[in-house]
Amino acid sequence: MKITGAWIDNPVTQAVCAALTGAGVQALFVGGCVRNALLGVPVSDIDIATDARPEIVSDIAKNAGFKVVPTGIDHGTVTVIADGLPHEITTFRTDVKTDGRRAVVAFSTRIEEDAARRDFTMNALYAAPDGTVIDPLGGLPDLLARRLRFVGLAEQRIQEDYLRILRFFRFHAIYGDPDQGIDAEGLAACAAFSAGIETLSAERIGAEMRKLLAAADPAPSLAAMAQSGVLAQVLPGGDPRAVAPLVHLEAGRPPRWQRRLAALGGPDITDRWRLSRQESRNISHIRDALEHLQSPAVLGYRLGPELAVDVILLRAALFESPLPPHWAAEVARGAAAECPVRSADLMPGLKGAALGARLKELEGRWLASDLRLGRADLLG
Repeated sequence: MKITGAWIDNPVTQAVCAALTGAGVQALFVGGCVRNALLGVPVSDIDIATDARPEIVSDIAKNAGFKVVPTGIDHGTVTVIADGLPHEITTFRTDVKTDGRRAVVAFSTRIEEDAARRDFTMNALYAAPDGTVIDPLGGLPDLLARRLRFVGLAEQRIQEDYLRILRFFRFHAIYGDPDQGIDAEGLAACAAFSAGIETLSAERIGAEMRKLLAAADPAPSLAAMAQSGVLAQVLPGGDPRAVAPLVHLEAGRPPRWQRRLAALGGPDITDRWRLSRQESRNISHIRDALEHLQSPAVLGYRLGPELAVDVILLRAALFESPLPPHWAAEVARGAAAECPVRSADLMPGLKGAALGARLKELEGRWLASDLRLGRADLLG
């Protein structure tokens, strides 16, 4: 079997591979680029595995005229930039010691050892520069069946890096077959070692959960997380029951992880997930708006179109109610609206605090009219 695609045929990428193979070392595409190419989904990152040590890779790349960035040289990784395109090149490795967060590695010359330390069988696939697929662990049938399984013993893979628990649910949401359900052995191992999530940094947890919530349909994975006790580790009090109806109501709209997070409920997790101020503020706005029965137009005016859509979809999902008639057009109307009364309309008769109070009162009347009263109505 061979993989194809514009990314692998790119002369720049082929030149990087040729520099390595021409120097007598291996250059094998690995991981996500191979997996995605086989599934026919876009490839964003190009990862290459080699039997050459990082200093040798650096010398080869520099001699070929490429820029080299030592992005993770202690772990065998250098980034080779050719014509502005980054290629992450990593030496075959085997784990010497792990503590659930990071690994001490030894460099290897054997692809089998490199494959054995990877997380899932569908990520342990390699391809030669001509696209020929190399499958040292028999992961290709799993990938083609969209069956997510840990490499070797799930318990061992998880104890090497507890983030793999969250990756298990995220990869199932994106690449798994929902009709098959989630792998029982992997789920049991995630449940057994879920307490290890506490050792992970907030940045790693937040980044992984963002990706999971942005999947086309994260509902089955989130339900499995709740069942296994994993969701309670990352979002205490979170409840996934509203996510499935929310995904249905989204009806193909671009997924927004903030909207799905608000659907889960639970406490403020700004610090727990290292949310930015703006991200935290947006989620607070969504949750606050759910407590009021403002019309789509008013929501569009107050929150802008994106957050207003979030609130309307969430409201319908949480309260099991239909979407309001013509709601999308009403949100757009509100987002484009401006209060018809301005400060100049009330001056010089009013100023200072009195002016501000009167403007607020008139805006309140305008909002209560669903943004339909005009300037004359408000000032008359």
